Amino acid sequence: MSQATISQASIEEKTANSEGGEFERTPVPQSKLKSWKSFLGMYAGEHAAGTEFMIGPLFLTAGVSAFDLIIGLLLGNLLAVLSWRYLTAKIAVKNRLTLYYQLEKICGKKLVIGYNLANGILFCFLAGAMITVSATAVGIPFDMPMPKLTDTMPNGLTWVIIVILIGAVISLVASKGYDTVSKAANWMSPLIVLAFLACGIVALNQLGVTSFSEFWNIWGEGSEPFPGQMKYTFWHVVIWSWFANAAMHIGMSDLSIFRFAKKESSGWTSAAGMYIGHYMAWIAAALLYAVYLKSPEAQGFLSNGEAPPVAPGPLAHSALGMFGIIAVVLAGWTTANPTIYRAGLAFQAIMPKTSTFWVTIIAGTIATIAGLFPAFAMKLLGFVALYGFILAPFGAIIVFEHFFAKKVGIVKNYAEIAGITFNKSVFYAWLISFGLFYFISIQFDVFLSFVTLPAWLLCGGLFLVFSKYSQKRKV
Repeated sequence: MSQATISQASIEEKTANSEGGEFERTPVPQSKLKSWKSFLGMYAGEHAAGTEFMIGPLFLTAGVSAFDLIIGLLLGNLLAVLSWRYLTAKIAVKNRLTLYYQLEKICGKKLVIGYNLANGILFCFLAGAMITVSATAVGIPFDMPMPKLTDTMPNGLTWVIIVILIGAVISLVASKGYDTVSKAANWMSPLIVLAFLACGIVALNQLGVTSFSEFWNIWGEGSEPFPGQMKYTFWHVVIWSWFANAAMHIGMSDLSIFRFAKKESSGWTSAAGMYIGHYMAWIAAALLYAVYLKSPEAQGFLSNGEAPPVAPGPLAHSALGMFGIIAVVLAGWTTANPTIYRAGLAFQAIMPKTSTFWVTIIAGTIATIAGLFPAFAMKLLGFVALYGFILAPFGAIIVFEHFFAKKVGIVKNYAEIAGITFNKSVFYAWLISFGLFYFISIQFDVFLSFVTLPAWLLCGGLFLVFSKYSQKRKV
C-alpha cells in the first residue's frame, strides 16, 4: 500500500478511536509522523462518497443559479480548506492529541461522555442516510418504488427488506474492525471518483452541452425552489459548503487525523476532498439530476406541483448502466461503514466494558432503523447543517483556549489540572450559544448554517469569560 493511497480507515485506526487506539492518551511520537502524501488519498476518498450523490441534486431542488453553485462552491470549499489548514492542522501538530483526549483535559470525562453520545447518534443518522442511498440502487432490479423528496416513512415492504439487508451487511463488516474497512476503501475510492467523473461527462453529453456557456445555462439565473424545498442563494451555497464538514474542521474532529502530520502544511491536503468530492462530484451529481428533470416522468411530477424524487440509484443507472448501480452501492457503503464504526467507538467510550463488536452492532442497528426513513437522506442538506451546528462549538473551546488562554489569563487543560469531571464553563458556554442561535434560527426562519459561525464564536468567547470567573473564584 503506497502512502498516497492510505485511506481514512487506515489512518483513523490509529486516530479517532476512543478505545484501543494507538497513542490514544499520549502525544504521537516523532517516529510515527507521516508526510502530506498520507493524507491526500484519505481526503480525496472520504469526500467523494455516498453523500455526494444526494447533495448535488438537492442543490438543484433549491433553485440555485449557475453563479451560486459554481462560484459559491469554489469559495465555500476554499474557506473549509483554510479552516483545516490554519485551525485544525495547526493545533493538531502543536499538541498531537486526539479530539477526545484534548476535550477530556479541558472539559472533564463526564462532559465528554455527553459529547460522545451526541456524536454517536448523529453518526448513526448519517450512516442511515447512506444506507438509504445504497438501497435506491439495489432496488432497481426489483422495480422498487423510489422514495420521494417529501417522504418520511418507508414506502413498501421491498424497501424495508432491502434496507435491513444492506444495514446488516454493513454493520457486520464494520464490526470486524478497521482492517477490513481499510482494505475495501482503498480499492473503492478511486473507482467512486471515476464514477462521478464519468457521470458528469455522460450527463453533459445527454444534455447536449458543447460549450461552457451551454454548461452555465443548465442552471442559468436559477429558479424557484421545488415544492417543499428552501431557496438557496449564493451565500447559502458558500456558507453551507464551508460548514458541511464543520464538525471536522472548526469542530476539531480531525485533530485525531492531523496529529500524525509532520507539518501543519498537511492541512492543505483537505483541498483534495473539497475540490474532487465537494466540487466535481457535487456538480456531476447535479448534472445527473438535470438530465432526469427533462424526462416525461419528472415533468409529470412538476406539473402536479410535486418535487421529482432524488434517487441516486436510478440517476446513476440511467447514465452508466450497471456500473452506475455498483458505484452508488459502493459510495453509500464507503460512507456508512466507517461512520458506523466511528459511532460504535463513540458509544464504547460511554460503555467501556462492551466489546467493539457489540457497540458497532448497536450503532449499525440504529443506523439501519434510521435508513428505513427516507427523510434523513432527502433532507440531507438540513441534517448536515444541524450536525455541524451542534458539534462545531466544542471545537471553539479548543481553538479559543489554544490561542487566547495566556492573553486572558486562564489555566489550560483546567479539568485535568483541577481534577474535575464536568467543566461547567464549557457546558454553559455551549448551552447558551446553541440555545440562543437555534432559537433565532427557528423563530426568525434563519438558515441554520448562517448561525453556525456566530454560535461557534460566542461559545469560544463565553468559555473564556466563564473560565476566567470560575477559575478566579477557586484560586
